[in-house]
Amino acid sequence: MRFTPLIVALALAACGGDAGQVEIVGNTMGTQYSVKLPQLLDGHDAAKLQQSIELLLDAENAQMSTWLEDSEISVFNARQSVDWQQVSSELCRKIEMAQTISELSGGAFDITVGPLVNLWGFGPGEVIDEPPDEDAIAALMAATGFENLHTDCARYVIRKDVPGLMVDLSAIGKGFAAERVGLMLTSIGYENFLVEVGGELSIRGQNAQGKPWAIGIEAPLPTERRPHTVVHLTDTGMATSGDYRNFFEADGKIYSHTIDTRTGRPVTHTLASVTVVDESAARADALATALLVMGPEEGMIFAEREGLAILMLIRTNGGIEERQTAAFAELRDIT
Repeated sequence: MRFTPLIVALALAACGGDAGQVEIVGNTMGTQYSVKLPQLLDGHDAAKLQQSIELLLDAENAQMSTWLEDSEISVFNARQSVDWQQVSSELCRKIEMAQTISELSGGAFDITVGPLVNLWGFGPGEVIDEPPDEDAIAALMAATGFENLHTDCARYVIRKDVPGLMVDLSAIGKGFAAERVGLMLTSIGYENFLVEVGGELSIRGQNAQGKPWAIGIEAPLPTERRPHTVVHLTDTGMATSGDYRNFFEADGKIYSHTIDTRTGRPVTHTLASVTVVDESAARADALATALLVMGPEEGMIFAEREGLAILMLIRTNGGIEERQTAAFAELRDIT
């Protein structure tokens, strides 16, 4: 699975006094991962732990990557059959969760959006400098849409209604990966850790100072990386989606990489980034994407209705404006 820095959060170690903290870092899914631990458990070796983490991440990649021709999802995408197809229980449940969030968000989150992303020049193909024509958009609109994808996880099968439909888990895959690493660490006895995969976080326990983990939420700036604000979190997941690093300009108009399958076009609102804190890192990842598609007005109504903890950073003539839900405001009181 290949990811570009379109969806970003900034994870910060606690400042000062981190003697003994262990950090394991590496590359995965076209991005980087990081695992921070206050200390290793007795008898554990950092090199061996890293090997276990990377074996798990490699397995996730082999299942979800659209860049590997023999990955499980690529095999499904390559088949033109509209019959039920057998898949692993893990992949079926991942797609089932994604579909649940698609239904909840009215299609703002949609794992079939990949062909439209490619058409607009934000995928692995040709970079474009002007919008595609209307006929090309209409043709792909007919071959996308979450309602054309079905799961039956009692039998571990999935199917598509349209032969050309393709599934891309990029907007939820890093969250799944962070969550899986966290579950693995818990299973071998770790109660305190911060896992980051490409900006998506799985957080448990406390840092080396015995306090909640300090997490920086990145300022939506296209040319530099610095935190806009810091929150202190424990026992949760977090994800941030932003549209400020991947775009093109044509005839004075900005076209974002964030494509709305409901229209087949990039979003045009002023929401620069949205952060979601949720028990599940994968759910946070998907919801952040959904909210970025919805925009500030529709997104805030949705978030308040669903009781989500979110922070929006919105472009205005005067700079960046914050909007947050009551649930997120409560998190900012934690130190």
